[in-house]
Amino acid sequence: METLNVELGQQSAGKSSSSTSTGGYAAAASTQIFEAVHAYDPMDWASIRGQFNLDRRLAHLANFYLASYPKPVRDSIDHYRNALDNDPHSFLNDNMFAKPEQALWRHVVNQIHKYVGGSADEIALTGNTTLGLSLIYNGLALRAGQEILTSTHEFYPHYEAIRLATQKWGGTMRQVRLYEESPKASVGEMVDRLIKAIRPETRVLAMTWVHSAMGVVLPVTAVSAALKPVNEGRSDADRIILVVDGVHGFGVLDENVADMGCDFFAAGTHKWILGPHGTGIVWGKASSWALVQATIPSLMAREPSNAWRESRAPKGPTEASWLSPGGFLAYEHLWAVAEAFRFHERIGRTRVSNRILELNGWLKEGLAGMKLVRLHSPQRPELSAGFVSFDVIGVPPREVVQRLRQVGVIASGSPYGVPCARFSAGIVNSEDDIERALTAVQSLQ
Repeated sequence: METLNVELGQQSAGKSSSSTSTGGYAAAASTQIFEAVHAYDPMDWASIRGQFNLDRRLAHLANFYLASYPKPVRDSIDHYRNALDNDPHSFLNDNMFAKPEQALWRHVVNQIHKYVGGSADEIALTGNTTLGLSLIYNGLALRAGQEILTSTHEFYPHYEAIRLATQKWGGTMRQVRLYEESPKASVGEMVDRLIKAIRPETRVLAMTWVHSAMGVVLPVTAVSAALKPVNEGRSDADRIILVVDGVHGFGVLDENVADMGCDFFAAGTHKWILGPHGTGIVWGKASSWALVQATIPSLMAREPSNAWRESRAPKGPTEASWLSPGGFLAYEHLWAVAEAFRFHERIGRTRVSNRILELNGWLKEGLAGMKLVRLHSPQRPELSAGFVSFDVIGVPPREVVQRLRQVGVIASGSPYGVPCARFSAGIVNSEDDIERALTAVQSLQ
């Protein structure tokens, strides 16, 4: 938070008394946020759980859905909302447009890049995963006749983003099944099926890191490695582009996005990252961004707006900021994204990942031991993330979810063609929540 204090302090320095209501408030409020962050112990899980305003009467085990904010994120949103309410023009202009190199969105991508790796200039800020994927697929300059290869395990928004884009530019989409039974899925089988499904016309490989139906983790790094020899025999115009819907691994699995080998990675930050609602990112290699045309005008990119003023076309290859959608946004949410990543940073990404995998592992172990429960999520560590998908034999999944809710256990039903019940434990949960959930499922049999 020190960086934010310095930025806001510099922007308020030297202002007349008529403008100090914005600049002075900003610096003071930032200090308050900084103190609040330090008011808890990030090494203590009970203290961490205390940062959330969740109803303590419930066992919240649908954490993949939409995040409850931890206190630092709530405080940051309130700070920016109050500052914008007090003097909308001055605060927005000072922190977005007056000094482009010090704009608060740059503070956000600088914080994010510490988490994802690579460079801050490789990150576009979006509203959610769906928007990020759509910007990529609609922006890629693909030829008619080329195809996007994806899997049969994709969720509706990813599938539909591909279908709409290929329909527009005259391409096709094709799906491949990666495994027959999710509990028996393996890294080798999934990679082998994907590579064998590639055809000469395949231009994009579109995959999901963690399948939200059954909780299977796709080995993105292994897929990327297997693509290298395929791409070595292709021209730049035919090279296979790897696009990843990463939302349910982002904030769960301890991997640097920039090291996974994909070309583009889209994820909302209002799920496992615990960020403000309506926020997300796309990370892409600099060389891959050059393949994309912007779909929506951006207010975070200087070159396109300078080109407009000078009545010329933008110069140079596309950069990540060109893909950040423009128009006035919910800036109090956009700028507060930095606090969500800082929250993870203070706890430790490895500790967060281990905790989530541990809690969900206990759920899987308990459910696997129940006679009338069929567990769908893999138990092997390399294929496990934050989902526990299961059926209670003889009880429809929707009824399972409803009956669990009646006893204070919040689960989710999957909206796929073949539904099931799901738990997803996160750092907001305790061991007691896990035991309560298992007891509740046992009572349904």
